[in-house]
Amino acid sequence: MGILRALSIGLVFVAVSSGFTGCSGPQRQAHDPQSIAVHTYQIDGLTVQTGDLICTNTTSGRSVFAGLFYRIYGMAIPGPVDHIVVYVGPGGRCVEAGAKLRVITFDVADNTWDESKMTKVRGSIFDTLYGVAYPLAGRSLSGEEEVGIRRSVASYCIRQAEAGKPYNVVFADSMTDNAFYCSQLAYKAYLEQGIDLNTGQGVPDIPGADSIVFPQEIWSGCEHERAAEPPPRS
Repeated sequence: MGILRALSIGLVFVAVSSGFTGCSGPQRQAHDPQSIAVHTYQIDGLTVQTGDLICTNTTSGRSVFAGLFYRIYGMAIPGPVDHIVVYVGPGGRCVEAGAKLRVITFDVADNTWDESKMTKVRGSIFDTLYGVAYPLAGRSLSGEEEVGIRRSVASYCIRQAEAGKPYNVVFADSMTDNAFYCSQLAYKAYLEQGIDLNTGQGVPDIPGADSIVFPQEIWSGCEHERAAEPPPRS
């Protein structure tokens, strides 16, 4: 827990020095969930639909120095999953709170998770695809209910990106809507639909950490599909 606290302090310093904590970004018209379509896409052979969660690992990047802070950060987070990205569509469009220290949208091009090609938009986070978590699987929802939730989750996440919400360095404050860390964004989007992803599954019982939403517990608490091991790159 001390490591997580130190990382929080470090992120505060980086955010302040980078000038992102006060960034609100251009305000755009909020998306009406009814205007959002449910999209389907393939990433490295895994199927994602609007609202599904892309789970990545930041400790096995192919560069020792690029994204070094996030490699250290990932090693301090319990479990192999240490980053969460929300797929919204169309195409490879995703939403995350990460290395840019604010909520952003970015595209996974050509159905391939190639972190080196996304750094211009995402920043220095070199993560590998671990798998996809499906929060709605196994919940006995009707088709109409599932579509409604997927639309609402996408709408929530897109609104945070369009508002330029800053990165939340206070990990225990998972209920705020003023700032977000990666797994908190997914947690809040689904909590608004009555689905609690703060399950505590797959992570150690750390005193005082109940309110922290770890990426691993989202993976462990949802039906999921593991990605194939990526081939070595020359």
